[in-house]
Amino acid sequence: MLTINQINSATDFKNLSREDLINFLFQHLDQFGDSKEAIGKSIDYAFSTQEGKGGFILTGYLDNQLVGAVVMNKTGMDGYIPENILVYIAVDASKRGNGIGKQLMEAAIDRSQGDIALHVEYENPAKRLYERIGFGSKYAEMRFYKK
Repeated sequence: MLTINQINSATDFKNLSREDLINFLFQHLDQFGDSKEAIGKSIDYAFSTQEGKGGFILTGYLDNQLVGAVVMNKTGMDGYIPENILVYIAVDASKRGNGIGKQLMEAAIDRSQGDIALHVEYENPAKRLYERIGFGSKYAEMRFYKK
């Protein structure tokens, strides 16, 4: 049975260090992930106590082994942009296909206040999970990158 723990601050880490979490996410996000530095920034943002910032982290364990993690950040834009953004969700590659991602997603939805947005690449297999849970696409995302 999957055990899900919520981490709300840097002092809530118990059997897992910040570095261990970063390494887990970096490894199991595969080609859809970001740099360790970017992952660390999202964790720090989740733990921020500044107005409009914050969030939480969920970790999932099977037999005391970390098998999944979620990073949820608040947007600080209640009412006109979804209040939360699911920044990362990762499941240990050797444990995929066992419903761990779905359980983590449902726990993240239950524990969030307000709407949730996420970004997913079209070829990411997790896109099907998000759609089955009820996520839909209202807008096409466009970005301008300054050099």
